[in-house]
Amino acid sequence: MPAIVRAQDEWRAGQARVGLKKTVALVGMMGAGKSAIGKALALRLNVPFLDSDMEIEKAADRSIAEIFQRDGEAFFRAKESQVIERLLLNERCILSTGGGAFLTPENRRMIASNGIAVWLKADTAILWSRVKHKGTRPLLQTENPYQTLVDLAQAREPAYAEAGLIVEAEMDMSIDEMTSKVIRALRAHGGILEDDQ
Repeated sequence: MPAIVRAQDEWRAGQARVGLKKTVALVGMMGAGKSAIGKALALRLNVPFLDSDMEIEKAADRSIAEIFQRDGEAFFRAKESQVIERLLLNERCILSTGGGAFLTPENRRMIASNGIAVWLKADTAILWSRVKHKGTRPLLQTENPYQTLVDLAQAREPAYAEAGLIVEAEMDMSIDEMTSKVIRALRAHGGILEDDQ
């Protein structure tokens, strides 16, 4: 057994067992850390991690960029809603959603009814530092990707602000520190059930 897997198993065994009252859906801009924080949260809470974009890619057998290019954004958003609904009805988990998923009113309603939305809020300087070297973001394939990112963030903030919890990132905050901050917010919100053992 690889050392990292052994260490994770030992770390988990020493933790208090926890449960989620509902699925925790991470929302926010590209680069906010939904996948990285989501995986760390799932490990710390010993629950499954699911990524709606990855599930869409598996179902379509092509990348998000290819879906956008071949079928357009409207088609992608329709499939995204179907996948999110399916994932919300599965076992309770940490669910990372795509940056535009929470903009759809129906998705916001589904998540509010079946989960807890957590907005990982990060300013554009943090977002840009994380996405500027990645060529896999279809919405940033523009003449001025930085301005596109700024415009997207401004347009999307009112929708993200409807999340049940808002957790703000800081420039030098590590994944572990941000994960702890999210867990504290979930505990304060009552979204985590802990065993008395």
